[in-house]
Amino acid sequence: MTDINDFCARRTATIRDAMATINASGMQMLLLLDADGRFQRTVTDGDLRRLLLDGAEMAGTLESLPDLASVTAPEEISRKGALALMDKHEINHLPLIDGDGRVVRVLNRRDIGAPILLSTPHMGEAELHYVEEAFRTNWIAPLGPNVDAFEREIADLVGAGHAAAVSSGTAAIHLAVRILGVQPGDKVFCSTLTFAASANPIVYEGGEPVFIDSEPGSWNMSPVALERAFDAATAEGWLPKAVIVVNLYGQSADMDALNAICDRHGVPVIEDAAESLGARYKGRPSGVFGRMGVYSFNGNKIITTSGGGMLVSDDEELIKQARFLATQARDPAPHYQHSQIGFNYRMSNILAGVGRGQLQVLEQRVEARRAVYEAYRDGLSDIEGLEWQPEPDWSYSNRWLSALTIDPDVAGFTASDVIRRLGDEMIEARPVWKPMHLQPVFAHCRHFAHGNEPVSDRIFDQGLCMPSGSNMSPAEIARVVDAMRGIFKGR
Repeated sequence: MTDINDFCARRTATIRDAMATINASGMQMLLLLDADGRFQRTVTDGDLRRLLLDGAEMAGTLESLPDLASVTAPEEISRKGALALMDKHEINHLPLIDGDGRVVRVLNRRDIGAPILLSTPHMGEAELHYVEEAFRTNWIAPLGPNVDAFEREIADLVGAGHAAAVSSGTAAIHLAVRILGVQPGDKVFCSTLTFAASANPIVYEGGEPVFIDSEPGSWNMSPVALERAFDAATAEGWLPKAVIVVNLYGQSADMDALNAICDRHGVPVIEDAAESLGARYKGRPSGVFGRMGVYSFNGNKIITTSGGGMLVSDDEELIKQARFLATQARDPAPHYQHSQIGFNYRMSNILAGVGRGQLQVLEQRVEARRAVYEAYRDGLSDIEGLEWQPEPDWSYSNRWLSALTIDPDVAGFTASDVIRRLGDEMIEARPVWKPMHLQPVFAHCRHFAHGNEPVSDRIFDQGLCMPSGSNMSPAEIARVVDAMRGIFKGR
């Protein structure tokens, strides 16, 4: 960054010296200061040319420059506020002034930088090869060689017996719910701290979600709360048709403990690993611990196909059913015949090609996101009141999103305050998922807490997700850390 002293001048400076200063600094302007060093106005080469056209000599001073109310801002202005001022006045430089009227720095439009988003797609080079192959062979519609290969490659990667590529993670959950026979009136236990796509498919089939609280050690489904739910159901003479366990923000749930409870009651588990591809539980890939597992390739996920999902299982018959239902449930007949209601859920050959290319760099994407998380935690380690999403000994998170909670009584700010302040700096942060039992659409559904107070409620009240993209540059990560430190410095 250019030192302010390199492009400052007093009224006694000559026009020639002023032009030389502008040329040398590369700032396309200089700061005109009074005798006490207080800011008076900016001076551009255009201002100097006008002086010469009005008859001034190169050896003449800047005394003849008229007074001008240049656009300035207080030094604490946000990036968003500074950019708005620049756009309004069509300027590229904005002097920031302290309480004594002195320039502390000049903000250049290019220094503001682009917005830093939460989780953007990170494309590589291999994707184009598979997409071009689809065009070259005219496999454009759903199904095709890329789909078949993508299914095999995912299954091999995670150690699942079989896989079905579909249009979204939501579609995969819906197929799993349908295949397990959920019907109107049936109940399904589901993690409460998750996105609505985990629970909505239950309702698609007429079922009723029953929400299970989080445990503090992983933020995922609490075995204690799940046991309470089963005890209540047994006492009332019913059992859930299935249990949907969600792996939040790339962090696996404690699947052994949860499966042991479900196995004891003979209830199948759907592992919603939409956010946790590339994560591991006790050394094994996330997503293979239930009767069926689900992955998402939405545009913001660890790898993407733009939109898409995958259903995996060791049971070949279940995956055959999924493919059948996902292809409009067309019977094996020479004409179009349907004995069941099906869905248009299959993935296209083009998008599967994107997925194949993305899959080749999954390990690097996980390493990059974990590095972002560690940079945040290290850079903010001395700020009290911050608690990062834990990673138990049995887990290896893909850190899809770097999530934390902020204790307002200790930190001096709420999570909402921080999200708003980061937004002012053109940095996107978001609240954690609002628990499903707090959603208006599910207000009538039951909920079982981990303890006296729901753990998920506290995480929602105090939680936020930081920008976490695997394509974030070191400068962007540092910008986020600096912005966070700036917020808490002012408490």
